[in-house]
Amino acid sequence: MTQRSVPAGEEPARADIDLVIVTGVSGGGRSTVARALENVGYYVVDNLPQALMLEMAELAYAAGGTARRTAMVLDVRSRAFSGDLSGAVKALRDRGFTPRVVFVDADDEVLIRRFENVRRPHPLQGSGRLADGITAERELLREAREQADVLIDTSHLNVNQLRARVEELFGGEDTRRLRVTVLSFGFKYGLPPDADFVLDARFLPNPYWVPELRELTGRENEVSRYVLSQRGAVTFVETLARLINATAPGFEREGKRYVTVAVGCTGGKHRSVAISEELARRLREVRLSAHAQHRDLGRE
Repeated sequence: MTQRSVPAGEEPARADIDLVIVTGVSGGGRSTVARALENVGYYVVDNLPQALMLEMAELAYAAGGTARRTAMVLDVRSRAFSGDLSGAVKALRDRGFTPRVVFVDADDEVLIRRFENVRRPHPLQGSGRLADGITAERELLREAREQADVLIDTSHLNVNQLRARVEELFGGEDTRRLRVTVLSFGFKYGLPPDADFVLDARFLPNPYWVPELRELTGRENEVSRYVLSQRGAVTFVETLARLINATAPGFEREGKRYVTVAVGCTGGKHRSVAISEELARRLREVRLSAHAQHRDLGRE
């Protein structure tokens, strides 16, 4: 992140502290997110009691230096955890800080499989089942999820993909700008729960039925040319680019810094990938910070 330069003798405002709050479901990947934030220069405080968030933010403000990029990771397992995260965030904002809340989530089935693989119980299941613990935690975190600035669904991400996602969101560019992720996906694998826009590219002919294109992906020139040459394809991309460009200033005024545009086709291999790459390219042409990401590429 590019910090505002402060003239000699002038004390920086608390709003200049790059403050990130990470929370989410157990087993969702908070630890990986924390390590990724460290990799891009954040000072990370793990398992911080919620009651100490304001005190920690003031310490970061007073310390300066590397502490001006601070991430606080909250864990429902902490005895001091409270469901009133919105109140704690409001207290930070009332003091002049501008925190961003990141919520890490995953499907219930994925969480159950992760807990079973490591052979440990859910922290809230007690004498019940894993599913009972997950349900209890979701209720405790419901408001935090609804009010999060960034929602990262890790259901279909491995550790390396999750780390790359965090580094894309919080890496070198100025994170005060709106950043657009154009996410390709396959409808047969389910809708992306973290999408702000969901678009359907299945109106285009499927390259799967062209023998010489079947084994290729939408990242390759042959498939991209085929998809974009179809009737309506370029108009579709141009219309989407205009829509996103037109709404971007409003998102920024409302304090939203991340927008996910999901483009789907049947399997997430050909049409959605080609359209996503082209849409991201066109958004960069109009000076939006945009990149393409492919959720289901390689799953077939």
